[in-house]
Amino acid sequence: MLRLTALSIVLALAVSLTSAAVILENGMPILWAQTASQVTELPIQNGIVTPDPWHFLNRMSLYRLMIAATDPFMGSMGPTATENPMWGLPLQLGWMLTSGRLADPTGTTTCGHQTGDTMCISPESWWGCVNYFASAIPFLSAAQQGFMGDQVQVLMQVPAGVEGYCTTYASCAAQYPDVISKWDAFFQALKAAADSPLPDNEKKDSLLGLYWVAQMASTYASAACNARQSYYSSAEVSFANSWLNSAEYIAAAHFQSNFEKSVAFITPLPGRILQEGDSAPNIADMTQEENHTANTHTLTHSCININTIVSAMCSVTTREKGREMLEQLLLNPSYATSSFLSIVTGMTTSLHNTGLG
Repeated sequence: MLRLTALSIVLALAVSLTSAAVILENGMPILWAQTASQVTELPIQNGIVTPDPWHFLNRMSLYRLMIAATDPFMGSMGPTATENPMWGLPLQLGWMLTSGRLADPTGTTTCGHQTGDTMCISPESWWGCVNYFASAIPFLSAAQQGFMGDQVQVLMQVPAGVEGYCTTYASCAAQYPDVISKWDAFFQALKAAADSPLPDNEKKDSLLGLYWVAQMASTYASAACNARQSYYSSAEVSFANSWLNSAEYIAAAHFQSNFEKSVAFITPLPGRILQEGDSAPNIADMTQEENHTANTHTLTHSCININTIVSAMCSVTTREKGREMLEQLLLNPSYATSSFLSIVTGMTTSLHNTGLG
């Protein structure tokens, strides 16, 4: 199941040559049909599940398995089959692949490049490293909490000579205890939600809150990847940092990163690694949408104080309003950043005046 067909290899090569990143194939995340639909389809040695998170299909499989395992507990998210907030993760990973961000940035190997194994995720890639904290570690937590079956043991493979990545639940709990505890709390809350008497909108808001707390714990821990930014241009580093910073606002709003909304948010992201001299919104070989997204990420990184956002997003109602504003800011080129700032500031002032903030 995890072997690439010749057609998929051609597809992977083709999309890597285009400017705009391709994140969908037949209406699903890129190469989704080539991933594991059962835990038993992952590599297994001596009864232990041993995924290779440095192979794109294996890492994407972790997401497919987590989404399938958690879907039965996501009833409060909405009526369709794609409301699970974890859909944002595989779509994001697909963008990283097709935009070339998972390839070896040092140029010393062909990992992830057209001249080598296009499915290889380089341990030297900053993007691949950051994503490890949002893929391998959540999967280890999900398995520990019983979502992959009873007493399933998991050991992540690691390339020879590569150090610093935790590979088991125990080692990740020791190395990154806050990350593991936050993901454990989210998965435990999912199971408990079935018996919760809360109305669906409050249940949904609570679960999304725990989900984003876990996501942000992974993001903070990924500071361990920072040295890898030296392999990229100043333009790419600036975009990468603003991309990380945008997660703060999305998390504060308890954004529901379901399939549809995640496609809308990820599709306009820059379809290639930014080079020295690239200056959004005037990058010649990028679309208007890519330029807008790259520019908006930079503006929000430099202009918006996260404390202001957090202060405003202190209730179910204000978070719902915040989610609407974020969608406008990131997807509507005519929606000025100043409009977003003034509305958030007004919300914060009003809440403080009424004693609700």
